[in-house]
Amino acid sequence: MPILVNLDVMLAKRKMSLSELSEATGITIANLSRLKNGRSKGIRFSSLHKICIALECMPGDILEQVTMEQYVKLMGRLPFGDDEDDDE
Repeated sequence: MPILVNLDVMLAKRKMSLSELSEATGITIANLSRLKNGRSKGIRFSSLHKICIALECMPGDILEQVTMEQYVKLMGRLPFGDDEDDDE
């Protein structure tokens, strides 16, 4: 089952911008943007920890396991690593 990153939801709840989160965590805006847009293949625990500290939340508030159907409906594409071309 794919993992959905709800970083945009937590940013909205905390009324924080991506640039503010970047300043608070030391994580580049580009890397945070990849996470927020579901374009990242993974996240380091240290980065997740910094994000959770800055947003005053738990990892489960940011990461959510969903069905493949839910993921495709929300993101409009398959998650990374699940493309048929990856088998070549």
